Amino acid sequence: MNDTLSLAKKLISRPSVTPDDAGCQQLIYERLSKLGFTQHVIKSNGVTNSWLRIGNKAPLVVFAGHTDVVPTGPEDKWYTPPFEPTIKEDLLFGRGASDMKSSLAAFVTAIESFIQNHPVFSGSLALLLTSDEEGPATDGTVKVVNWLKENNTTIDYCIVGEPTAVEKLGDTIKNGRRGSLSGKLTVFGKQGHVAYPHLASNPIHHCAAALAELAATKWDEGNEYFPATTFQISNIQGGTGATNVIPGEVHILFNFRFSTDSTDQSLIDRTEAILKKHNLTFNIDWQLGAKPFLTPQGILVNRACEAIYEVTGIEPEVSTTGGTSDGRFIIEVCKELVEIGPSNATIHQRNESVKVMDLDNLSRIYQTLLEKLLPV
Repeated sequence: MNDTLSLAKKLISRPSVTPDDAGCQQLIYERLSKLGFTQHVIKSNGVTNSWLRIGNKAPLVVFAGHTDVVPTGPEDKWYTPPFEPTIKEDLLFGRGASDMKSSLAAFVTAIESFIQNHPVFSGSLALLLTSDEEGPATDGTVKVVNWLKENNTTIDYCIVGEPTAVEKLGDTIKNGRRGSLSGKLTVFGKQGHVAYPHLASNPIHHCAAALAELAATKWDEGNEYFPATTFQISNIQGGTGATNVIPGEVHILFNFRFSTDSTDQSLIDRTEAILKKHNLTFNIDWQLGAKPFLTPQGILVNRACEAIYEVTGIEPEVSTTGGTSDGRFIIEVCKELVEIGPSNATIHQRNESVKVMDLDNLSRIYQTLLEKLLPV
C-alpha cells in the first residue's frame, strides 16, 4: 500500500461532515510538523481552519483544500459504509474519496518527498485547510484570507485540490471559475376568482413575456477563457393550490453563471430594466455567490501543464467550467492560482470513489510542480 493511499484512507475514515473537521487537520499537521511546519488555527462557529507553513521567504507556494465532506445520504444505499474506506476493483470507495481527501493526502506526501529530496530550498511552502467549503463558506477560507491580509501575506502560487479530471487524471485543470449571481424575484398582482378575471390581476400572465425575454437575452459573448454568461430559471411558485383562484403573487428563483465580460452590477441593472420595461410590480432579493476569477496563461498554468504531462503523458485542457470553489476567496491574496485534482465523476454521490492508481500519480504531479516552482 503506497503512502498516499494509506493517508487517504485514514482521512476518509474520519466522518468530517461539514462543518466538522473530525481531527483531519491535526492528523495532517502531526505529519508535517516533523518537517518543521508551524500551525496557526482559526476556529469560527464550529469551523476549523489551519494555516501550516515552513519558510519565510518568497516565493510562497500554497496547497489549499477542505477537510469537510457533504452528508452521505442513506448509508444502506452505499456498497460499503461511507466512512470505512474500501478498495474494490482498483477503486477506493468512501465519502470524500475524490472530494477531496485524496488530494489532501497527495499534498502531504508530495511535500514530504519534495523536502526529503531537497532539504534546502529557496522560498516557502504552506497549506490552507478549512472545514467549511461544502457548507455556507462564511467561516472557512474567507477567515484565513482575512488573517493573511492582516499579516500582509501574499501567496505567489496556489494549487487548489478540487477534483478537476473528467475522464483521466490530468485531462483538465481549472485556471478560474465563473461568477454566480442568484435572484429571488417576486412579481405582484391581485388575487381573485378565475371566473372574474377583470377583478383580479394575474402576475403569472404578466411576467411570462419578461421571463421569456430574460431567457433569450445574450448577456455577453464570453472570451477565450470563459463561455458566455448564462441565465437559468430554477423554480417558479405561485397560487394557493386551488384551480379556481388567481394568485396574488408569483415567486421565481433564477441564477446567472457569468464570465469576466459581465459584472454582477451590470447583470442586476439589465435584469431590472427588462422587468420595468414590461411594467411589472416586483421585488428582487439578490445574492452574489461568487465573482469570476481568472489566472491567465502564465508561469503557474504552464508549469502545471508541464508537470501533468511529465507524470501522465496527458496534455490537460485548461478550463473555467463547473461550480464555485474557495479559489474565489484565495485569489484576493494570490498572484496565480490553479485547481488540479482527481476525477469529479462521483463527487457528492453515493459510492464516491477514486482510482487507486491515481493517488500516487496525483502526489507525483504535485511534487513535480513544487520542483518547478521552488528554486532548489
